[in-house]
Amino acid sequence: MAKVKKQPRPKAITPKGFRDYFGAEVTQRTEMLHAIAGVYHRYGFDALESSAVETVEALGKFLPDVDRPNEGVFAWQETDESGQGDWMALRYDLTAPLARVYAQHRNDLPTPYRRYAMGPVWRNEKPGPGRYRQFYQCDADTVGTASMAADAEICAMLSDTLETVGIPRGDYLVRVNNRKVLNGVLEAMGLEEDAASRDDVLRTIDKFDKVGEEGVRQLLTKGRLDASGAYIDGVGLSEEQAAPVLAFLTSKAADTAGTLENLRAAVGDSKIGAEGIAELEQIGALLAAGGYGPDRIEIDPSVVRGLGYYTGPVFEAELTFEILDEKGRKRQFGSVAGGGRYDGLVKRFTGQEVPAVGVSIGVDRLLAALREKGRLATQPTGPVVVTVMDRDRMADYQAMVTELRNAGIRAEVYLGNPKNFGNQLKYADKRHSPVAVIEGGDEKENGVVQIKDLILGAKIAENATLEEWKERPSQFEVPRTDLVAKVREILESQG
Repeated sequence: MAKVKKQPRPKAITPKGFRDYFGAEVTQRTEMLHAIAGVYHRYGFDALESSAVETVEALGKFLPDVDRPNEGVFAWQETDESGQGDWMALRYDLTAPLARVYAQHRNDLPTPYRRYAMGPVWRNEKPGPGRYRQFYQCDADTVGTASMAADAEICAMLSDTLETVGIPRGDYLVRVNNRKVLNGVLEAMGLEEDAASRDDVLRTIDKFDKVGEEGVRQLLTKGRLDASGAYIDGVGLSEEQAAPVLAFLTSKAADTAGTLENLRAAVGDSKIGAEGIAELEQIGALLAAGGYGPDRIEIDPSVVRGLGYYTGPVFEAELTFEILDEKGRKRQFGSVAGGGRYDGLVKRFTGQEVPAVGVSIGVDRLLAALREKGRLATQPTGPVVVTVMDRDRMADYQAMVTELRNAGIRAEVYLGNPKNFGNQLKYADKRHSPVAVIEGGDEKENGVVQIKDLILGAKIAENATLEEWKERPSQFEVPRTDLVAKVREILESQG
C-alpha cells in the first residue's frame, strides 16, 4: 500500500502587503476614530456603514480594459451555471461606495446628505515601506449642494478634527486650491481642447512639490535631467505657453487678497478661471467669518495633488512640524488628509450631475503623527490582575474582579497555572498591569486583601538607591470591603 503523503503545515506568515494590529494599536485607533466621529457628529454629519464589497462596475475607476477587470482591486467573479456573472471587489476607498449608496437611496435621503464613514479599504498595489494593501480611511462628505459653504465647512471641520485629536494649532495647515482656476490656466494656454497635452500638463504639475518651479518649467518645455542623470522628455510647450502654469503655481502672496490678484493675472480672460477664483474668495470669506484665519486654513495654489480628479475646490491638511527620516535627516511630516469637490461621481449612476464635496483622513498617517508628537501613550495600560493563591477559591477571586469591573475598572483574574506566584507577577508585568490584587488563606481569614502598586514597585526596583522611592510603600493591606476604593486611589495616583 502506497504511503499517504503528509500534508505540509501552513506557514504562519502575514500575506505580503498586510499586517497585524495588536492591543495598543487597535485601542489607539479606536479612541482616535471616536474623537473624530465626535467632531463630525457635532457638525451634523450622520454615520454610514456601506458594504466592504461592491461590484467592479460600481467602483468604476479600475476598468482599464475588458480582459483585466480586477486591475488595482481585489476582485473575483461570481459565476452562474453558464459560467457568467458579475465581478465583485473589495472597496478601494469610501467615496465610490458613497456615490452608489446615494444613487440607490437618494429618494429616501435628505438633500443635501451629510455622512461620515470609517473603515478599512483594500488596494491591489505593489506594497512598499509603510505602504500596505489594507489601511484605514476616515471620510466625511456632503452630497447634493453646490454651495461653497459646504466646502468651507469641510475645511473648518478638518481643522477642528486635527486639533481635537491632538495636533496643536501651528503644527498643521489646511491649504485650499481650485481645479477651475487650473482649467482657466489651461484655457489661457490654448489647451482646453487638446486632451493629450492637457493630461501631460496635469501630470507635470503634480511633480511641482518634488522638482520645484524650474523643474516644472523644464518638464513643460524641452525636458530635464533627473537626479540619476537620466533625461526626461518635456511636454514640448513654448516658454510663453508654460508661463501661465508657472504663474499659477507660484501665485501665493503674503495675504489672500494678493494671492487672488495673482491668480486673476494667471487665468487672463478665462471665464471658468474667474469662476474658480470667485469660489476661493467666497470660501476664504466664510472661513474668516467663522474665525478660521490663515494660521489654520489658507488659499495656496501650490496644492496640486488631486487636481486631475476633483472638479472644483481641493484641499490638503499638511503637518508642518519636522521629524527625522530613516537616514536621520530632518523633514516635514507632510500630508495626513485631502479632499475636494467632485461633482461628476454620482452622475455615473443617475445620468444627472450631483454636486458633492468631501475629505478623507489617512488614519495610519495621523496616528503616526500623534506618536511623533508624543500624544499617544507608548506604554499601554493593562488590566488590574487579581492573582490566584488557592485554585479552590476561584469564586472569591471572580467576585473581586466583578466588583472592580462594575466600578468601571478594567480587571481580570489570572487564568494560568497558579502554582508559581512569581509567574503570575511576570504575567501582570507582560500585560502592563498597574495593580495586582492578592488574597491568600491568611488574608481571607482576616478579612483583608493585599494590593500591590506595580508601577511604583517597578520604579523602586529601577531606582533602589533613591530614598524618596523607598519611603513610599508599593504594597498595601486593606479591608476586603475597601478593595475598589484602594485600587481606584492607586490608579488615580498613577495618572
